[in-house]
Amino acid sequence: MTGIDNPIERWHELVHTRNDAGLDTLLADDVVFHSPVVHTPQVGKAVTRMYLAAAFRVFFDDSFRYVREVVGLRDAVLEFVVTLDGVTVNGVDMITWNDDGLITEFKVMLRPLKAVNLIHQKMAEMLQRGG
Repeated sequence: MTGIDNPIERWHELVHTRNDAGLDTLLADDVVFHSPVVHTPQVGKAVTRMYLAAAFRVFFDDSFRYVREVVGLRDAVLEFVVTLDGVTVNGVDMITWNDDGLITEFKVMLRPLKAVNLIHQKMAEMLQRGG
């Protein structure tokens, strides 16, 4: 899978341009989002888009960078690092997609605990403001 059909290349382009509007063309209608701070999986394009759009505003500053990728035929693990409020956040985005190149599952895992607590606070604030 290359070019426009490659969801990981498309994801990187959205992250690079901080273009959360492009999520609509990347997410499957029945996508499942697994948040590091919400116990239950979030199901559906609208709720996943809401969480990812908020994450675009919380995570994607000048310090954000992907530092490792493991990419398979229909899934990928992207490790990232970002510094927020003086806290170094290390995490992974685990992404699965279908034959149409649409993301069907997006799971975020974070470390250390101090970072998880900070992200929980920042994401809650962003979601309360509506993204």
